[in-house]
Amino acid sequence: LFRCLVTLGRGVQTPGLGCSHRSSSICLRWEEEKKEDGVKWTQLEHRGPYFAPVYEPLPDDVRFYYDGKPLKLSLATEEIATFYAKMLDHEYTTKEIFQNNFFNDWRKEMTSDEQKIIKDLDKCDFREIHKYFVDKSEARKALSKEEKQKLKEEADKIQEEYGYCILDGHREKIGNFKTEPPGLFRGRGDHPKMGMLKKRIMPEDVVINCSKDSKIPEPPEGHKWKEVRFDNTVTWLASWTENIQNTLKYIMLNPSSKLKGEKDWQKYEVARRLKDVVHKIRAQYRIDWKSKEMKKRQRAVALYFIDKLALRAGNEKEEGETADTVGCCSLRVEHIRLHPQLDGQEHVVEFDFLGKDSIRYYNKVSVEKMVFKNLQLFMKNKDPSDDLFDRLNTSILNRHLQSLMDGLSAKVFRTYNASITLQEQLKALTNSEDNVAGKLLSYNRANRAVAILCNHQRSTPKTFEKSMQNLQAKIDAKKQQVEEAQEELKKAEDEFEDTKDAKAEANVEKKKKLLKRLEEQLAKLNVQATDKEENKQIALGTSKLNYLDPRISIAWCKKFGVPIEKIYNKTQREKFAWAIDMADEDFEF
Repeated sequence: LFRCLVTLGRGVQTPGLGCSHRSSSICLRWEEEKKEDGVKWTQLEHRGPYFAPVYEPLPDDVRFYYDGKPLKLSLATEEIATFYAKMLDHEYTTKEIFQNNFFNDWRKEMTSDEQKIIKDLDKCDFREIHKYFVDKSEARKALSKEEKQKLKEEADKIQEEYGYCILDGHREKIGNFKTEPPGLFRGRGDHPKMGMLKKRIMPEDVVINCSKDSKIPEPPEGHKWKEVRFDNTVTWLASWTENIQNTLKYIMLNPSSKLKGEKDWQKYEVARRLKDVVHKIRAQYRIDWKSKEMKKRQRAVALYFIDKLALRAGNEKEEGETADTVGCCSLRVEHIRLHPQLDGQEHVVEFDFLGKDSIRYYNKVSVEKMVFKNLQLFMKNKDPSDDLFDRLNTSILNRHLQSLMDGLSAKVFRTYNASITLQEQLKALTNSEDNVAGKLLSYNRANRAVAILCNHQRSTPKTFEKSMQNLQAKIDAKKQQVEEAQEELKKAEDEFEDTKDAKAEANVEKKKKLLKRLEEQLAKLNVQATDKEENKQIALGTSKLNYLDPRISIAWCKKFGVPIEKIYNKTQREKFAWAIDMADEDFEF
């Protein structure tokens, strides 16, 4: 599959792919006999999901108070109260929508007697419960090394039992083998369902998928599975429907598995194929801006936005099903404003809407004149709530994209533009003379350009200010050390001038080395501070793991002598093992 030419006992390197002796066993694994179309595996055996532990009641001396008086709660009501209590110090519990959704769902689970008493969230006092869990967390942190080791061994035992499966004779790691514990839904941005109760997943909710000839997983005692399937055209091991968004959740293979790596590699290869036809596609949508068919004009302008701004296509949703989030095809007139001139630029489109996960997309972009004119035409005689592209939907757009290139979708455009942007930014920003810290700053700046393009935002972390203060304290202390080292060096140089002594000369060299080391440490700390400040509201990880061809980053590391572990942690290196073995320093996306 990865075009690795391997003979028994030795790896033969294919130019440009970098498949070495070290990776010959990996390459052999990828080159096993291919299955017929649609078939993912012939053998799949596993233990099923590991369920969240049952609720442990609070100690008798930890109480809930209502209207200033202690109130003993039923077990189910108490468990849900602990979900809210644990979050008391979080911004979520200050939001009205979170509070209302929590209280509504909580009351549904109360006994009739509790419902008669507990009618106002403002009269509920969770502080004693909150303190109990804070103390419990601190006690866990303060455990001895031996106690922590014991807990680790217990977790490893569970991982060993539930965290692996047998797939076509290979022992493969499973990704998320635990069901998510019950709790309160958070969502991203201002999600209208934040605070709602995520219910406990039971075996009766779970569909198991395995091979017919395997040992079917045993459900927990006293329970049964919702269903057992033998579907070898999918890669999931178990699934269930979660109650908040009514969406399917899956237990999947670990990203480092053969099937996941293969899928990842194919995704980036499809995006790479786009570079061969993208100029033709761009030329065509420019022609279509002047089409006599309004449908073609709208499609061409939408495709321009997807290409240039990395907008998502946008999917139709049932009314009231989720937040009022939109993508390119579902934009309404109210989501854009047109400015013939703004901030010294012509033909400016001002976007303001909620995108995926209720993250706000706000951008002011100077567009081509024909795009601007078409938008004026599309908005003519329409109300703010009317569709901007009233003759277009995602199905129409995707059919058109498929006709342009096999496998092409809005996401492929997003992956292509993200990867190309990273490659171009790395070329422009990297200075081969910089030290590793300086090169990493350039890498993160290149990555940030992609995150901004893809609108990957995050709220400033709660710990940001304290973290920056700690870092600044380190910088100040290091500056003091540098100043002291400079004084020490001057004294040593003066002493050498006076004595011309060999011992004094050696002392000068020693002081010079110390000063140089301290100055490098100070420079590294300053780079860290700059990096942290610049990225406080940008989520770099999303694009790095999902939209950027890892071979670009790995080739950059190899070319500029940056350890790969500085870019990818251990889990990520496992996920991108195929790319590490494939890419040499000359790789071009």
